[in-house]
Amino acid sequence: MLDLFAAAAAAKPRLSIPQHIGELWRATIAWFGDHWVQTVIALAAGAVVYLLLEAMRYIGRRLCERVEDELSVRAIIGRVLVRTRKWFMVIVAARLVSEFAATPPTLHRTIVFIFTITTVLQVAIWVREVILGIIEYRTQSSEHSAETLGSAMTLIRIAVTAGVFAIALIVVLDNLGVSVTGLVAGLGIGGIAIGLAAQDIFKELFAALAIIFDKPFRKGDSIQYDTTSGTVEKIGLKTTRVRAITGEEKIISNSLLLDREISNMTRLERRRIKFPIGVIYQTPPEVAARIPEMLREVIEANGAEFVRAGFIGFGASSLDYEVEFDVLSPDWDEVYAKRHAVGVAILARSNAEGLEFAYPTQTSFTAAPDGELVLPYPEVRMLAPDAEPEAS
Repeated sequence: MLDLFAAAAAAKPRLSIPQHIGELWRATIAWFGDHWVQTVIALAAGAVVYLLLEAMRYIGRRLCERVEDELSVRAIIGRVLVRTRKWFMVIVAARLVSEFAATPPTLHRTIVFIFTITTVLQVAIWVREVILGIIEYRTQSSEHSAETLGSAMTLIRIAVTAGVFAIALIVVLDNLGVSVTGLVAGLGIGGIAIGLAAQDIFKELFAALAIIFDKPFRKGDSIQYDTTSGTVEKIGLKTTRVRAITGEEKIISNSLLLDREISNMTRLERRRIKFPIGVIYQTPPEVAARIPEMLREVIEANGAEFVRAGFIGFGASSLDYEVEFDVLSPDWDEVYAKRHAVGVAILARSNAEGLEFAYPTQTSFTAAPDGELVLPYPEVRMLAPDAEPEAS
């Protein structure tokens, strides 16, 4: 049978096209007559492979239909399976038939050639779908991040598609025996040139994607950045807009925002409040010792969580205390109201206990040019000849 194909190939220059087709047809018929059993078995196996791949696509469609969340892992797997192309299924079946049916060498090489190209392209399609699915999956927990990602999705799709299929092209050419060294070097130089020309754009884009994936903050979060405090209104591809507590809109570069320390106040589970308290020096020691316990009772009675309280030092005109307590809420309005309630309660309890808060006081003495004190000054009375002078 192989001799017939060799004879047909040798006679090709002397035959017309119809004659050549006729010779090829006769050679094919002769090959099939010699290997019809293997061919039928291989065709049956190829049909089974095709049906299995079709079943895989069906499963993928069912996963996409049944899963409510389009960005779940199962939905992504379904999308990948659905992207299995029919031409890939056909060539896989043909490759199996060619392998086990002893097809003529020319036909076998043709099938292998097509199989290599289609397999690489199909894998590239699967990889592209997986990458895009992972990107979307990473943002599914945040509606606002998905909104930002949507505006960048066109660029992301183009970049992922270009990268994946560029690699696929290199793999195909390498498998076909083509030297890809020059192509890889050219792509590398081109990539460097494009990167240098658009480095600012890519820098901000990657910063936006970093915010989307890492989620240091989201739209609606209250953050502190340098001297700015406000609420995040929008996370864009280049900038983030923050509405400051003073009313104005702050527009901050994404890359600059990530280079600084950011405090996300929305994710607080509690806020800690400190009150400095000063009482007069005339406070009896036994009363001063009870002040921390009094503060604990006042704070717990007002629904806050007591942390600590105690004496911290001798001030210029007061005995200084400090109390710390937590308000179990991230809402600043609620914290503000609770701080007010606790402060008023401490004032009321102090009045009931007879405690007096200190305020800055100063006593001045005047003197005549000769140094003699001029009224008002403490009058000194002698209680007895051997007693200490008493100031009045």
